[in-house]
Amino acid sequence: MEDMTKHDLEDRLIAFSTLIIEISESISKTFAGNHISGQIIRSGTSVSLNYGEAQSAESRKDFIHKIKVILKELRETMIGLKLIKSRHLVNNVATLDKALIENNELISIFVKSIQTTRKNDLESNN
Repeated sequence: MEDMTKHDLEDRLIAFSTLIIEISESISKTFAGNHISGQIIRSGTSVSLNYGEAQSAESRKDFIHKIKVILKELRETMIGLKLIKSRHLVNNVATLDKALIENNELISIFVKSIQTTRKNDLESNN
């Protein structure tokens, strides 16, 4: 994780968003399936788009805010994926499990990023 570059993380987020699109397109076309599909498309693709915005943050405080938005969207996506799994809304469980694992790892990365940025901010103010 420490060796991951900004470009690597960006690529990983884009791959995750692509995986979310794939899952969304495979969800059964029921009322619930359509609703959850739309929800995970919004939250699961916004993480890569918001990461691009975070790269242009105007300050550390702005960066932390943008990273928190990404973290919020990742957590929302995680709940959506769990709903999909619990209701058996997709046939390809392996792809869903892959997304759940990646989602969890991305959450960990962004939690650590927030902690590190806050720590660096405190150290620079002392």
